[in-house]
Amino acid sequence: MPNLTTIAIDAAGLYYRELNERIRQAVCNGARKIVLTNVTGQRYIGTNLHNSIERELLATLEIEIHGTPGNDLGMFLDGPTITVHGNVMDGTGNTMNRGRIVAHGRAGDITGFSARSGELFVRDNAGYRVGIHMKEYGDMRPVMVIGGSTQDFLGEYLAGGVVIIIGLTLNDGEPHRCSHIGTGMHGGRILIRGKVPAEQLGGGVGVFDLNDEDTALLKKYLVEYGRLFATDVSAITSDQFAKLAPMSTRPYKQMYAY
Repeated sequence: MPNLTTIAIDAAGLYYRELNERIRQAVCNGARKIVLTNVTGQRYIGTNLHNSIERELLATLEIEIHGTPGNDLGMFLDGPTITVHGNVMDGTGNTMNRGRIVAHGRAGDITGFSARSGELFVRDNAGYRVGIHMKEYGDMRPVMVIGGSTQDFLGEYLAGGVVIIIGLTLNDGEPHRCSHIGTGMHGGRILIRGKVPAEQLGGGVGVFDLNDEDTALLKKYLVEYGRLFATDVSAITSDQFAKLAPMSTRPYKQMYAY
C-alpha cells in the first residue's frame, strides 16, 4: 500500500474494532491526516496509536471526524489532534496524555476523565462529572475549555489542571445549574464565568479572584476558542470569571482514619 498524506475512511456499517484497525493501519502506512465519515457511535477512536509511529510524528497526526463518535474518544491520546464535526459522547479524552480534541457540538459525561495533559475544547455544553480526577505533574497540565455549562459534579476529585467554563449558553444573569462543583477537589482550578451560588459548591472549595497567571492563561484560551469555533469572544473579559480552587489539599481528612 503506498504512503498517503491524507486518507478517507467511510465508517458506515463498520464495527468499532474494524474501524480502529483501519485507522491504525493508515497511520502505519504513512497517513498524516485521516478523515472519517458516517461515524455512528464507534468507540475508542484515536486509541492505541502510540506504537504505530514515532512519538514526534504522532504529534503531527490529524483525525477529522464527521458524525458522532462513541464513548472514550481519544482514550490515552498521546499527541494527535482529533476534530469532531458534531457531538461527542461519554469519556472523551479519558486519561489523555498529550494532543488536542476539538468538538464542534456538546459533550457527554466524564469528559476529560483523569486527563494528564493535552487540550480539550467543547463548543457547547457538557454532561456530568466533567474533569473528574484530572491531574498534573511537572510541565504536564491538562486544559479543558467548555463553551457552555455542565451538569453536576464539575471538577469532582480534581487533582490538577485547568477547567474553563465560558457560559455562552446561559442567558444574561442566568446562574449555572450544576451542583456539587469541585466535590473532593484537592488541586487544580476551575475558571468559571457567570453566577455560581455558594450552595452549589462542594465542601472545601473556595472562590478566589484571578491572579496574573490565571488572566494570561484565560486570555490565551479564549482567543483559541474563538478561532476554533469562529465565535466572537472579544467582549468576554477576565473580570467576568471567578476561580474555584480547593482550600485544602486534604479536603476530607476529618472523614477518614489515618
